[in-house]
Amino acid sequence: MSLSEDRSVERTDLAEDRTILANERTFAGWMRTGMAAVGIGIAFNALFQKLEPTWLPKAIATLFLMVGIYTFVAAERRASAVLKRLDPHEIETFKPVRLRLMTTVLALATASLAVAIWVFSVPIESGVQR
Repeated sequence: MSLSEDRSVERTDLAEDRTILANERTFAGWMRTGMAAVGIGIAFNALFQKLEPTWLPKAIATLFLMVGIYTFVAAERRASAVLKRLDPHEIETFKPVRLRLMTTVLALATASLAVAIWVFSVPIESGVQR
């Protein structure tokens, strides 16, 4: 193999590593977006608990929680698909099982929050909260 062929192979390997790292950053960005949706859902339920009918803030909060779960799952599927197509050379990457574990834990925790919103109601007293 000539020197120029050797360098082109090295550049291709490094480009593949950069793509893997970009995929991990993208996955982290989508997970943050999912967590933001979860936060909006919780905040909406907390801020508008007195809204009538009482099921409305819960339904809207649940919708945001479901968007968060969808975002977690979509991010994991996309990141895992990219990792299947590429081979790391110089870097150590996340294993797909770790991505799946993180997604599963966040999705289950978010689903638990949705259940808690519907099952447990915390009465808010008028005036100063304690």
